[in-house]
Amino acid sequence: MSTKFEPKLGRDVYLAPSSFVCGDLVLGDLVTVMPHVVIRADIAPIRIGHRVNLQDGTIVHTPMGDPLDIGDDVGVGHRAIIHCRRIDRHCLIGMGSILLDGCEIGSDCIIAAGAVLAPGTRVPACSVVMGVPGKVVRSATEKDLQAIDHVVQSYIDLGRQHAAGDFPNIAPSMPNA
Repeated sequence: MSTKFEPKLGRDVYLAPSSFVCGDLVLGDLVTVMPHVVIRADIAPIRIGHRVNLQDGTIVHTPMGDPLDIGDDVGVGHRAIIHCRRIDRHCLIGMGSILLDGCEIGSDCIIAAGAVLAPGTRVPACSVVMGVPGKVVRSATEKDLQAIDHVVQSYIDLGRQHAAGDFPNIAPSMPNA
């Protein structure tokens, strides 16, 4: 007997029409899921907090039976791969970064664009991580934390604008064959 899971959505969630979300998934309030994002909670639960944005082309998945939690106020850049255990609150995950199995990111962290975190990496709170493999290079500054706030608020606003139809997709249709 199979169990069917249907994602649970908080208030004012924006899901782009080309996004794909499935499984044992909970999205908090004011989550913004941009075009071509995939969130597959088909083999383990995924919980995403309030005011999280997942930018274009991001993939969120996790190993079989390993739940994934993303805290409140997290921005995830374009084409990131989130395949980890936890991202705590108030973090920015840079474009094209890859967080592999079992990684845990503390609160108030920035993972730089293109960083690759090896399986099981633990990043302490208030860290900035760069490189391949990703390493802590310094502590997050007040300016870094303000940048996280800016990204989070910008995508709340963008999600509302997209939901209101302010940016209609006008891609040309294919001619009849």
